[in-house]
Amino acid sequence: MSAFPLNFTLEVYEGPLDLLLDLIRKQQINIYDIPVARITAQYLEYMQRAAELNMELGGEFVYMAATLIQIKSRMLLPQDPELAKMAPEEDPRKELVDRLLEHERFKNAAEMLHQKRMLEEAVWSNPAMKEFLQEDGQGEDLQVSLYDLVRTLQTILDRAKSRPAYGVEKEDVTVPDMIRYLRDALLEDRHATDAISATELFERQRSRRAMICLFLAILEMVRMQAISLVQAEAFGDIGIKRHRNFEEVFASDQALAAIQEEYS
Repeated sequence: MSAFPLNFTLEVYEGPLDLLLDLIRKQQINIYDIPVARITAQYLEYMQRAAELNMELGGEFVYMAATLIQIKSRMLLPQDPELAKMAPEEDPRKELVDRLLEHERFKNAAEMLHQKRMLEEAVWSNPAMKEFLQEDGQGEDLQVSLYDLVRTLQTILDRAKSRPAYGVEKEDVTVPDMIRYLRDALLEDRHATDAISATELFERQRSRRAMICLFLAILEMVRMQAISLVQAEAFGDIGIKRHRNFEEVFASDQALAAIQEEYS
C-alpha cells in the first residue's frame, strides 16, 4: 500500500502539469509551498498504476518524474549557513511553481472560452459570420477562424520564450483593460478601413498574461460586433478593423461595464 493513499480514479491527463495541478488542487495544497516529497510519491504512484493498466505515458511524464526527484534531492541537501548568508539559494521549487501557474492560466483561459460559447462550431462557423468578417464587400479577404487567431497567439508566445527577462512585473492587466487598449488603438487610426496587425499588437505586450488578456479581449469585441477580423491570404497575418457598429458599441459605458462585471 502506498504511503500516501489517494482517493481518485486513474484519470487520463493531457500532460504532467495537468496531473500535478490536479494533485495539488484536490488536496488544497498551497502551490507556493509544495510538499515535494509527498507530491513526488503520489506522482510516481500514478505512473506505476498507469503501467499496470498498460496506459502509455509520454516521455514528458518520465522527464517530470526525474525533475521532481531532483528537486526533492536538492531540498534534502543541507546548506552551509555561511554560504546561505553570502548568497541565499533560490527555492528549488520556484521554476516548477512558475510553470504550474502559467499552465493554470492557460487552462482557465480555455475554460473561459468554452463557457462563453466561443468555440469554433458555436460562433465562428455561424453562416452570418461570413458577412460580419468580410464587411468591405470586395470578397478579397479570407474568412478568419478561431484556429487562425489561436495559431497567431501561440506563435507569439513561442517567440516570447527567447526574450530576455529584465525583471518581474506586476501582472494586474485585465481583459477590460485590453478592450480599452484595443478600442483606443482603433480610434487613433484615422482611416476606419485600415486594419491593425494582430501580430504587432501581441508583440507589443510584455507578459504572457497581457497576451492572453488581449486574445480574450479580441474575442469579446468580435462578440460585441465592435471589430472585424480579416486575412489577405491563407495563413497570413490577421488584421483587426473597426466594425460598422464600432461607434455604437462604445457610445456608452454599458458594454464595458458589463464586461468589467463579468471578469471581476
